Amino acid sequence: MVRTSSLQLSRKKLYVNNVASNQKQNVKDSIIEEGSTLDTFIPDSETIASSIKYHVEFTPSFSPEKFELPKAFFATAESVRDTLIINWNATYDYYEKMNVKQAYYMSMEFLQGRALLNAIGNLELSGPYAEALRKLGHNLEDVANQEPDAALGNGGLGRLASCFLDSLATLNYPAWGYGLRYKYGLFKQHITKDGQEEVAESWLEMGNPWEVVRNDVSYPLKFHGEVIAGPNGSKQWVGGENITSVAYDVPIPGYKTKTTINLRLWFTKVASEELDLLAFNTGEHAKAYAALKNAEKICYVLYPGDESIEGKTLRLKQQYTLCSASIQDIIARFERRSGETVKWDKLPEKLEGSLGYYSKNCGIHKPHCLAWALEKWSLKLMQELLPRHVEIIQRIDEELIHIIIAEYGTKDLDLLQLKLKKMRILENIELPDSVVELLINSKENSAVYPNKLVEDEKVNPALEEDQTEMEEAENKTKVTFEIDPELPMMVRMANLSVVGGHSVNGVAEIHSEIVKEEVFNEFYKLWPEKFQNKTNGVTPRRWIRFCNPDLCKILTKWIGTEDWVTDLKKFAILSKFADTEDLKLEWKEAKRRNKIKVASFLKEKTGYLVSPDAMFDVQVKRIHEYKRQLMNIMGIVYRYKRMKEMNPEERLGSFVPRVCIFGGKAFATYVQAKRIVKFITDVGTTVNHDPEIGDLLKVVFVPHYNVSIAEVLIPGSELTQHISTAGMEASGTSNMKFAMNGSHEIAVLRKERAEGKFVPDSRFEEVKAFVRSGVFGPYNYEELIGSLEGNEGYGRADNFLVGKDFPSYIECQEKVDEAYRDQKMDKNVNLEFSWFTQVQQ
Repeated sequence: MVRTSSLQLSRKKLYVNNVASNQKQNVKDSIIEEGSTLDTFIPDSETIASSIKYHVEFTPSFSPEKFELPKAFFATAESVRDTLIINWNATYDYYEKMNVKQAYYMSMEFLQGRALLNAIGNLELSGPYAEALRKLGHNLEDVANQEPDAALGNGGLGRLASCFLDSLATLNYPAWGYGLRYKYGLFKQHITKDGQEEVAESWLEMGNPWEVVRNDVSYPLKFHGEVIAGPNGSKQWVGGENITSVAYDVPIPGYKTKTTINLRLWFTKVASEELDLLAFNTGEHAKAYAALKNAEKICYVLYPGDESIEGKTLRLKQQYTLCSASIQDIIARFERRSGETVKWDKLPEKLEGSLGYYSKNCGIHKPHCLAWALEKWSLKLMQELLPRHVEIIQRIDEELIHIIIAEYGTKDLDLLQLKLKKMRILENIELPDSVVELLINSKENSAVYPNKLVEDEKVNPALEEDQTEMEEAENKTKVTFEIDPELPMMVRMANLSVVGGHSVNGVAEIHSEIVKEEVFNEFYKLWPEKFQNKTNGVTPRRWIRFCNPDLCKILTKWIGTEDWVTDLKKFAILSKFADTEDLKLEWKEAKRRNKIKVASFLKEKTGYLVSPDAMFDVQVKRIHEYKRQLMNIMGIVYRYKRMKEMNPEERLGSFVPRVCIFGGKAFATYVQAKRIVKFITDVGTTVNHDPEIGDLLKVVFVPHYNVSIAEVLIPGSELTQHISTAGMEASGTSNMKFAMNGSHEIAVLRKERAEGKFVPDSRFEEVKAFVRSGVFGPYNYEELIGSLEGNEGYGRADNFLVGKDFPSYIECQEKVDEAYRDQKMDKNVNLEFSWFTQVQQ
């Protein structure tokens, strides 16, 4: 960064237009044109079988005696990787030759799922691979099931990132992804009689056939140390902890295209000489390999617990590792492609990043609108870990303050103080000296000096001097604004991102309005040009084409083309056939086949036997209070209680049979979320073994929910629940309408609760009493149920409004029963049609 000599900065100082913001770099078919030999050979099943046998013999990960499923998977994956590498290298060579502008998507997580079926599907080789494996004595689906999900993500953020890469490749955009190679993932979830238990993921234990380690691509990283100023004003960061980031590359193929882009994952290590052999040989083993473990643990676990200072330090190290290694790699690529003369002013013409080069190149994708998702870091921690970066952040903060002053002036100090409180990057920190000096010297600020001496008065010189010093101190206090010594000094990363980025977007049109009008309203007023919308989506390849082949065939048949796989607007064609009985019948038969698969899967994973004739009601998300799995399970308890109060004939006449399926992980240190998991499993244990209820109600918690499990559950689901507290959903677009229409009521409702005005529904009180009766076992649910009671206090007062929404929730569930029961009108089929035919809107 270069400091400007003038402090009177314009409001546009930190905003620079993206040079190619309105241009799509279309490289469609260009890779094929450059390497036309790629089109001349499409492998048949015989060739593929030979390739698989080659890898069994010459790239073995297993002993040679038997060709069992694990070995078959690795050999098959390595065979597919051969084809991907050809396309991968051709794509990369083209980018290098043409020196294209390239997009970079950086994310702390990529929730990819399994890669085998997706890869051969995108390569249009599913049939030949299935036939090749049949010849070798195996079924493709059985082989694919041997692949563990890549443990690189957890929730919607990671799944969105993976969908982005799939779509970028399919649309032939020059793009790369950057992430971290987590050795043990988030955790593997076990469900026991005590609820959720966590163990380390083992996804890399047998190796990863998709990754290619690039030992020649590594970059230095530094933590701690100090900053030394040189005689010419230069700064040097010296000392501290030095580690190395090494690249592991994973190919991401596009659908029906040769474009294969790259996901580069970083793993951290130190040089071998960092092993202290003297300490090791004297028995001080922990001391000997401390440096190695400190480096490697950065990439051990996704989202390590951050309750401790050690946990916070590790999280910050992870984020810095991703950013620093990725940016060094991007800059190195720019320098290499530039040739002998590097023109840094051309950098914005050659890259676009989701993080990175300040102002011209950095776009901010904002998937969360919650206050707790606007990350802050302790200034003290950052100064200890990244001292040079804190100096740069302080300068950016100083320039931002001058921009704010230039825009709003100093006449209204209350307004200025409000703006700075909301917009500064550094929170609860004194104003920089340059700003204090500007405010003192400002003519507009003369009103803040109320105690000037009258010229004609005769005053004792000593008293005059004392009074002058007091006035100067008082004036300085007024213009520096107050900080709270009881509060920590923080760095607001979201504000830093908005200031540094050339664009900021929400993830749906409605969500983007929330970002502009609520989350970053002050910045929107200052830089309205920065704010735009990018609607989230999902890839129809993985989520229909590959995981739901029965539905895929129906869609292709009635739409008349498979083009819907890359153009969802084609779904509108289905509206012409919405009343066609043949289509309805095919649709229902496909759904039933998928439900049978789900029933078989649930039996295998949980031991519970469920009827495919029941309604399959699914809520699969991270376990969190705001996502309100608690309201769902309490609604089920209410349903169960009512059933128990009826005779068999009344039950059958009053309720539609349901299988209520839950899935999701509670963060390891999130105690209340883990109580919810325990509650769900206890309810399931009681209900599922109740002979009076039978198939009328089942409650199943699927352990270790991930992409592969989602690919089974989603095609068979008939009711999906998205019931987050209004205004609190992160990036789930299904909740956006609730956010806009309900979020402004939340504060009022909570205020009424604090004033003791809330009166709970009698049905809600019945459910709480029923739970407390011990019907679901001896576990003490007082902390969980107690969180829904009281009017104020931490962990009390029903902060997520379960009790408030419970009456309307159970009434809505009664309407669901009514709609599902009306099979003659096919309302449930028509509801699905409404989604497919409206998707283009």
